[in-house]
Amino acid sequence: MYARRRFAVLKNLLEYIGIEPERLHFTWISSAEAGRFQEKAKQIVEAVRKVGPAKEKKKLIKDLQPIAINL
Repeated sequence: MYARRRFAVLKNLLEYIGIEPERLHFTWISSAEAGRFQEKAKQIVEAVRKVGPAKEKKKLIKDLQPIAINL
């Protein structure tokens, strides 16, 4: 549960600084699911390839305003 919330915050932060949200993926996979892990890894690689090379960031992390986050 905490991981999902932190992921959502991270995804929003990355989008704010100019990194496409399609570059970040989150999924639950058991260590016993090697086949599923392999398939997900292939899907993620393909999705990131479709996005293409990273673009210049709009904002620098040092320019971000401090915010309080409840996790």
